[in-house]
Amino acid sequence: MSYNRICRAAAALILAAGAGCVMPPKPYPKSTAASRPVHTGPFWWGTSTASFQNEDRGVASGHESYFQTDWDVFAAEGHIPPRGEEATFSWTRFDKDLDALREIGVNHYRFGIEWARVQPKPGEWNEDAIRQYREMARRLRAAGIEPVVTLWHFTFPSWLYDSRHKNRSNFLHPEAETRWKIYVTRMVEELSPDVRIWVPQNEPNGDLFLGYFGGHWPPALLATPGALKKATTVCVNMFREASAIIRARNPDALVMGIYSLPNWRRNWIEDPTGAVFNMMQRQNFDHLDRVADSMDLIGVNYYYSQTASARHFLFRTLGEKSSNYTQNGWLIDPEGLHSVLVDVYRRYGKPIVISENGIGTQSEQKKIRYFREHLNQMRRAMTDGVDIRGYFPWTLTDNYEWAEGYAANFGLTDLNRRTLTLEIGPAGRWFQKFLRENPEP
Repeated sequence: MSYNRICRAAAALILAAGAGCVMPPKPYPKSTAASRPVHTGPFWWGTSTASFQNEDRGVASGHESYFQTDWDVFAAEGHIPPRGEEATFSWTRFDKDLDALREIGVNHYRFGIEWARVQPKPGEWNEDAIRQYREMARRLRAAGIEPVVTLWHFTFPSWLYDSRHKNRSNFLHPEAETRWKIYVTRMVEELSPDVRIWVPQNEPNGDLFLGYFGGHWPPALLATPGALKKATTVCVNMFREASAIIRARNPDALVMGIYSLPNWRRNWIEDPTGAVFNMMQRQNFDHLDRVADSMDLIGVNYYYSQTASARHFLFRTLGEKSSNYTQNGWLIDPEGLHSVLVDVYRRYGKPIVISENGIGTQSEQKKIRYFREHLNQMRRAMTDGVDIRGYFPWTLTDNYEWAEGYAANFGLTDLNRRTLTLEIGPAGRWFQKFLRENPEP
């Protein structure tokens, strides 16, 4: 995050803190989330990628199948670092990803479908791309790896993003819900023979806050609570629509919602009204509260703890300043994972998958320590009665880290750009050994 953007986001929080009128989320009525028994089989040891972060374009500009996302346009406008056309070649060289997954020994793998790739223009389908996604799922299953498919991982087709009217972009585009239903219906129909586990949306709570209030992600609306509220309602409707489509096609399918859930700490001196802390709690739970009854599992993406105050947003540590921080400036706090897991399970009573947990660092030993300590906290939560069904370290390989660009080393592997192969690093080898010794947690 650039310093200017930190200031803009902090300014929005200062306004909220000054207003002193942000209420905490209401207690969740667990009875509304009552669900069928969830049969997930052996513990899910996995890892993940995201389409925009990893896939190369695969076609040249001017080709009929060439596409752009809102993030491509956002980068062209100068708001964020450009991703480039190549990423980590997970589209044209999926073989290398599959080889690495086999070697590490995971039994689940989450990947995303790029909506813009399969629909480069409104109403037009890229049949070759659809076939390839279908083939990826088939090959994973043939290798003994359960595919977990994310239908939306932050990016929209560029034709749903209007640079001149950002309050009519993405979730606020007048055709967003209609186009989403068409897209989801087609993808679920195509991939259902080989896909049982679906993620309608990845971290919608974070995207909504950063895009419609913090001014940091597309469409970069700053301190617009009305837009945030409207976009959240649309996003909730889209999640519920996707869940219904998935269940109609396959009643045995599993729907997992995935949320960014930092461990927020209250500071009574810097946030005397509790407005910033309450806002962060609302960011964690507002969307999830409205869709929890439509999912089977809750995916928890946990990376760090942070004090919820405007000052900490404005003056947060940037970069890997000490052993307690990541390259992103995030405070490493394994016990925060335990707190989040306990809170989420108490609130919803649903099975949990730790769907992302990782550290951006150039130190492989620090990365290994991070994984070991967080896995210990996962086991502690399980001992305390939390129903945890899986653990996915983020990520398979170093990639484009959204608005940060190529600035954080999260990967279990490194891409050798000369041979276009994935080379498993020390942390990946540690995880490989851990999986061999721990088929169950």
